[in-house]
Amino acid sequence: MENVVLTIHLILALLLVGIVLLQRSEGGGLGMGGGNSVMTGRGAATALQKLTWVFAAAFIVTSMTLTYLAASKADSESVLDQIGVEAPAAEEGQAPAGSDLLPPAPADAPLAPPAADAPATPPAAPATND
Repeated sequence: MENVVLTIHLILALLLVGIVLLQRSEGGGLGMGGGNSVMTGRGAATALQKLTWVFAAAFIVTSMTLTYLAASKADSESVLDQIGVEAPAAEEGQAPAGSDLLPPAPADAPLAPPAADAPATPPAAPATND
């Protein structure tokens, strides 16, 4: 199914490029030239213009269909899970991968910040004579 839609999508892309290249140039960028341009008034649409709209609409439909098919086929697994590669095992004494986002254990927690009226440096410990 996906291959059929993809083939139609590619054919539509080529037809859309071809049909746009066959159309007459109005001269001037962004519709600034000619009396039959986009910015001024709408004249009668030619057969090539109508065909361009049909190809563009079909191209958008096939694009959305391919997106839907790809999303429905996607798994929640990782690409590494699909090819059979295992994650490296954590060594003893090491935290498992991803644990760096956890808060530190109470023994490893930093000291509480000093109070506002406390001195900036801690007092020196008294020297002992041994």
